[in-house]
Amino acid sequence: MLPPVPALTDYGISPDYGFLPSEPPLDVLPDSYYAKWEWIVSNLQSLLLSRRIRDVVARMPVLSTLYLQSESEWRRAYVALGFILHGYVWGGSKPVERVPPQITVPLLEVCEHLELPPVATYAGVCLWNYGTIFPDEPADDLCNLNCLNTFTGSLDEQWFYLVSVAIEARGAPSLSLALQAICAARAGNSLVVTESLQRLAEVIDEVGTLLERMYENCDPYVFYHRIRPYLAGSKNMGDAGLPNGLLYDDGTTEPEYRQYGGGSNAQSSLIQFWDIVLGVDHRPTGETRPEIAKDDKDGVAGPPRHGFIHEMRSYMPGPHRRFLEHVNAVANLRTYVEARRSDKALCIAYDACLSMLRALRDKHIQMVSRYIIIPSRDRKSRAPQATNPRREIPATNLANTRNSDGANKKLRGTGGTALIPFLKQARDETGEPAIDAWARRLLSNAPVEASFAALSKVGEHPDGHLQVVGLSGTWAADDSEGGICHW
Repeated sequence: MLPPVPALTDYGISPDYGFLPSEPPLDVLPDSYYAKWEWIVSNLQSLLLSRRIRDVVARMPVLSTLYLQSESEWRRAYVALGFILHGYVWGGSKPVERVPPQITVPLLEVCEHLELPPVATYAGVCLWNYGTIFPDEPADDLCNLNCLNTFTGSLDEQWFYLVSVAIEARGAPSLSLALQAICAARAGNSLVVTESLQRLAEVIDEVGTLLERMYENCDPYVFYHRIRPYLAGSKNMGDAGLPNGLLYDDGTTEPEYRQYGGGSNAQSSLIQFWDIVLGVDHRPTGETRPEIAKDDKDGVAGPPRHGFIHEMRSYMPGPHRRFLEHVNAVANLRTYVEARRSDKALCIAYDACLSMLRALRDKHIQMVSRYIIIPSRDRKSRAPQATNPRREIPATNLANTRNSDGANKKLRGTGGTALIPFLKQARDETGEPAIDAWARRLLSNAPVEASFAALSKVGEHPDGHLQVVGLSGTWAADDSEGGICHW
């Protein structure tokens, strides 16, 4: 017997807002008992500028979580403590590895309740960190969104978070569409499956258009040098000053080092949802596609997806993570379409979804090039120039790409992974399930004939070598770069 198709409400997911909360997040905890937390996050920019955040936290009492009542209050506590944590760790001339009990004790309790790791995640800086200016207007309109908390107070940082919020809201209808398509496939209703996939492709295309609005108000220099360092995690951050990770001191037992990745867009459940329902299988970075792939049967969970993308699910709220696992157990669209190759309308609709998703990933590669790789190379070209460490967030360590002996090494992002090879492979894997032979040629990474126009390959050579022409002249992106935004 096939497992039931999941209901969104069973996992606290809204048909209208998707993985965003159905009501705008709290901008402040209502109980005055937590006034100290709220005072720190509301004055975070001043405390970071004056380098006084660590002194303020040291004088703060260890607050209990007993007065947190609703789920929205637990989420607000997670947001506040996440910003305090990262401000405390990175808000000095060098990072500090010991997290004091004032942060550790309540943060671990909040994280246990929300099933999240004790680090700032996509949920903490995006999903639960926004408000609407006019409650009766949509949340997918960037003109109607405001950001609750930031590290820098800059428009650039707010815009960086809010573009993701708008994307989540714009992509919300795709959840019901995809589940409807899965149900229709079980019933053998190809017309409904086709119509649902057509609309799904449109939604993914709309999300891609929203992503490109990042350039409007988020400056690459500000992002790379001022915002990105605060979002760093503690995994693979030896070059940044945390060789062993962080010591979460709860004041009772001997603290142990823990390592977590930082904020990453790979922690968006929406993007992974699209991969699952369309049957896009992501392998560990560097692993090639097997010669023969056995198709999953309807209602039978496919093989575990290991690697960075699968790891990022542990950084999602527990209900969202379980929802993806449930969807993975019932996803049937790829096998349904493959069994009906003669239905051209159905195949075109399915391939259109893959094309839009691949195009979205290509746009993201170009964005990472502008926001991460070009600034990192500009920094390297200016390396001999000394800077005042007290006037700049220690991004130098995060952007270091050479060993002490001068050998090249991979630049790690806040998520702790080298990004360009990961992104390029994830993009190429998106086109692998294409059904129609013509679509497979367009969506593959193989050289194409002159008569064909390759989809989603702007500025890229047929061998997958990315070339960027822009702010720093013409250069080629190699596999030794990394960044924060992982899709």
